[in-house]
Order: sequence, then structure tokens, then C-alpha cells
Amino acid sequence: MLDAAKLDRIDMMILAELLENSRRSSRDIARRLGLSVGTVATRIKRLSEDGVIRRFAVDLDLEKLGYDITVVVEVYASRGSVLKAEERIAGLQGVVAVYDVTGEYDAVIIAKFKSRSELSRFTKGLLSLESVERTNTHVVLNVIKEDFRLL
Repeated sequence: MLDAAKLDRIDMMILAELLENSRRSSRDIARRLGLSVGTVATRIKRLSEDGVIRRFAVDLDLEKLGYDITVVVEVYASRGSVLKAEERIAGLQGVVAVYDVTGEYDAVIIAKFKSRSELSRFTKGLLSLESVERTNTHVVLNVIKEDFRLL
């Protein structure tokens, strides 16, 4: 497995290009960065094999697909069953992120829905899970920034 410290400036530039457009070809990236195609292709292959690049994906505008409701849910789980609860929650429809956190609550969930009825079913389903004791749901009013690309 590749250590983050072993990523050099060229690796980071290639990753930035792929984050901008994951369909960009090695040839195009090489041209844009002034590198050889072989260098770019080899590094992309290594970054993929080492798990730095997990997948090539499309960045969808979920609001344009009708997912107008975003919620942040804090979850308090039964003692000793936090990871089990988080794993079950991760598989629920609408869930886009599950974070195991410190503080008063055990987990923070980000989920997206097309309607209030979907959100209602989710909330009731979440509370019916055996290991979930209580939740605190925040409905997002406005998205100021939502971008998980760090480069």
C-alpha cells in the first residue's frame, strides 16, 4: 500500500486533473502537464493498484435529479453496538455518508431524499433499528459548499 508521504508533486498534479474530469485520457493529462503518456499511464495504474484511486466516477448534481432534501442526522446507539448500527445505516436508501464520531453522539449521517415522505420513512426506519436509541435530525436549508475534492 502506498504511503501518502510517497505521493510526489507529479502524482498530485495527475490526481488534480482526474478530479477535474475523471474521463480525461492519459494522453490529454500528459499534454496538459508536459509529461510523457507512459509516465502518466504508469502513475495512474500505480495509484489505482495502491488504492489511492478507488474508482472513476461521475459527479452528479443530485438536486437536478430531484434530491432536494439533505439531512444531517446525529445518531446515539446502544453501548457495544455502535459499529453494527453504523453498518446497517450505511445500507439504507438515501444515505451518502456515515461518520463514526466523538462527542455526545456516536455517528453522523448525511442523507438525501426526493420528498418529505421519503425522509419520514427513513427517520422511522432508522429509529426502528434495534441498536439506535435516539437521533437528532437537521434539515439543510441551503448548501453553501458541498465538494469532497480536496486537491
